[in-house]
Amino acid sequence: MDKGSSFYTFKGYQLNNNEQITSSMEDYLEMISRMLKTKEVVRISELAEKLHVKPSSASKMAGNLKYFGLVIFEKYGYIKLTDAGEALGEYLLYRHDVLDKFLRFVNNSENETEQVEKIEHFLNEKTIRNIERLVKDLYAPQT
Repeated sequence: MDKGSSFYTFKGYQLNNNEQITSSMEDYLEMISRMLKTKEVVRISELAEKLHVKPSSASKMAGNLKYFGLVIFEKYGYIKLTDAGEALGEYLLYRHDVLDKFLRFVNNSENETEQVEKIEHFLNEKTIRNIERLVKDLYAPQT
């Protein structure tokens, strides 16, 4: 095979990806951001309930997000976003919304949460922005 080829296995692409936060971390940060739209702080128990995980798992992930400077979290306390966490969280909510609108249009459905959650981590920002433009065109009134 041509050595200049950029084909890898799925795992190979994951290993070549230099991003530091994982898909799971993105899921937690997205949910924290979503919850903070209606409240000042998020409790570990509330986060665990929303994501259908054990509080100990949510606590561990909050610690990981704290390590990356995305949240302010003290054990058995509340979770708040740092400025960096807020910026990334806003993007994650935006990405989710764009993909949900696109898939609802494509599938003529009311809810595509499961599919969005499965694919959202695999698309880069350029692709998301282009899908947003496409969705706007698809939803634009036809003249």
